[in-house]
Amino acid sequence: MARYADIPKPIRSGIVIVDPELGTPERVIVLQFNPDTLERSLAPQTAGGEGEGEGDRNEALRLKGPAEETWTFTAEIDSTDQLELAAPDGIHPQLAALEMLVHPTTAQLREATREAKKGTIEISPIEMPLTLFTWGSKRVLPVRLTELSISESAFDVNLNPMRASLNIGMKVLSVSDLPAEHRGAELYLAHLAQKERLAGMAGGGGLGSFGLGGGGAFGRGRRRVGSR
Repeated sequence: MARYADIPKPIRSGIVIVDPELGTPERVIVLQFNPDTLERSLAPQTAGGEGEGEGDRNEALRLKGPAEETWTFTAEIDSTDQLELAAPDGIHPQLAALEMLVHPTTAQLREATREAKKGTIEISPIEMPLTLFTWGSKRVLPVRLTELSISESAFDVNLNPMRASLNIGMKVLSVSDLPAEHRGAELYLAHLAQKERLAGMAGGGGLGSFGLGGGGAFGRGRRRVGSR
């Protein structure tokens, strides 16, 4: 009978905030529970977009860049599951760490205010750190949070949240979104190369599975115009 110690410890999913210049992790956010489901959506960037006409046959099989990919999942935080989470502040720290992924810092906001008071004509938008989502060793990819919806369902006597469900939406940042020299662009290319390698490992099939012959590049049965 296998001992509990022999059961492999599951790998945790989470988010890593990386300094884009140095490539060093600034903060690691480990999800308390791995989500039960992931929803992923891929929209190809086709060359022939809407409104460009359907008669341009040269664009039918062309892509402008990598597919636009989005991820959505539900994360759970529960202070009653692990004693180390039971603190005077409840799960405020865990929620705040996730919320700061969509907020600039107070220092950045004060700097923008100082620039405005000095009469700076154009103030550049505040740049956030590079955010990576990790789902095992085969999925480490740069992302931008597009949705963070929080449902708090339990509180302590001081109204600190003790349990929450978070709906998280992310957009995968590709080379179409980042400068060519950006570290995130290189990480995306590494992610895409991993996907190419995995695709090459998939078992192939034969045309016979579709009831098609192997010769003539699907041409058997085609007739030339005017042939009998």
